Amino acid sequence: MMKYIILIALGISSMAIGQDVNALFEKANQEYKNGKYEDALSLYEEIEATGKISSALYHNIGNCLYKMNNVPGSIYNFETALAIDPANDDARNNLEIAKKLTLDRIEELPKNIFQKFHSKYIASISYNSWAYICIVLSILAGILFILYYFAVNPALKRLYFVLFSISVLSLSGTLYITSSQFTSHKNSVYAIVFEKETSIKNEPTRNSEEIFLLHEGTKVKIIDTLDEWSKIKLVDGKIGWLKTSEVKVII
Repeated sequence: MMKYIILIALGISSMAIGQDVNALFEKANQEYKNGKYEDALSLYEEIEATGKISSALYHNIGNCLYKMNNVPGSIYNFETALAIDPANDDARNNLEIAKKLTLDRIEELPKNIFQKFHSKYIASISYNSWAYICIVLSILAGILFILYYFAVNPALKRLYFVLFSISVLSLSGTLYITSSQFTSHKNSVYAIVFEKETSIKNEPTRNSEEIFLLHEGTKVKIIDTLDEWSKIKLVDGKIGWLKTSEVKVII
């Protein structure tokens, strides 16, 4: 009996927290519309502290910071919004606007046709969404198999078998994509430079040779760490070392 009481209490508590978060979100949105960006940001960060994060939340935080002329902060939050939901077009558009205020102009290495297809169609969907597609396809495959098994009409039986086979093949492909997306997400660590200007070294030591400079707002990929240093790679292929404290990792 006590177990059920605890579960009910937890459920009521979760509903109350959810309602509080929704109320805070609406209030923050209103403060933003009224031009009170600092007040709106404070409310959004209060929501973030509850753990009820979302792509929309980080998009709105990015908007506040952009209005407050915090370019690296806005870029970081737009990137975080896209990391949670790659299909968030508003965050993507605002990210491109914010990036125009950065000093570094880094040309991405050319992509082949397969890389372009992957980035445009596959990587634009989060691995969570691909997982939901897998669930739908598995249910569909199960239904089609049952229909095939119990079908009496030979023509319908063949049709259900063909559709079942197609759904199984689609499920296999989607499972592979989901696994690849998840692995890529976990193994790829990206960060935003928060220093006004930082020197990129050829080795993880203070007295090593400077090979190029980066400025706030630039996105880098972290490929290794050593003590207080991080080895980074840019989209144009350049590699170097900087202080870990000079960047903020995107969640």
